Order: sequence, then C-alpha cells, then structure tokens
Amino acid sequence: MVRALVLLLAQLAATPIVPETVETGEHRLVDLGTFECRDITRSTVLQRVCYDGAQQDLIVASNGIYVRYCGVTAETVEHLLGARSMGRFFNQNIKREAATGRYACRMGEPVQRS
Repeated sequence: MVRALVLLLAQLAATPIVPETVETGEHRLVDLGTFECRDITRSTVLQRVCYDGAQQDLIVASNGIYVRYCGVTAETVEHLLGARSMGRFFNQNIKREAATGRYACRMGEPVQRS
C-alpha cells in the first residue's frame, strides 16, 4: 500500500503542469493563467466564474459553454458572486448588457495571454 502511494506521488511529481485553456462560444481559446476561477455550486445557471481583474475580463460557464465578457468591473463580479440569485443577477446585469454592447468583446481583442 505504501509502495503504491510512493509510486503515485512520483508519477504526479513527474507530470508537467499544463496551463488551463477553455474554448469560448466564439470558438477561441482562452488561457486562464491570469484568471481567478471559482466553481459555482449554488446556481442552476452558472457552473464556473473566471475573472481577470487587470484586464476586466469575465468568463462564465453556463450550460457547459464558456462565454467571455469584456470591460466587467471587479465590483460587478463581486455583486455577481454575492447575489442571492446568481443566475438572475447574471442574466439581468451581465448577459443583457453584453447584448447591448456594454460587455461585448470586440473580435480583434486578444484572448490568449502568456
């Protein structure tokens, strides 16, 4: 038993750490290296929220699809994470605003960071 544990730990130590990337709904890869991500368990709408405060980029997983929103303030993300109904807050204050252009990302904006 101890030998198996030692072998497992040795294998894990030898495994390279690969940065996490996700594909957004616009079929573009985003490196999450600069994002702080949280798995969401208290919402039926959102499964994961990732935020890069320096770039004000928000990536949200909803129904298994990642969508990127640009220009989202840290205050808005705090309100989202603290909302009584995260799904309702997201739909009314972020998703709706992206449709009007406020949080929409321009096509030429870079999404991969190193």
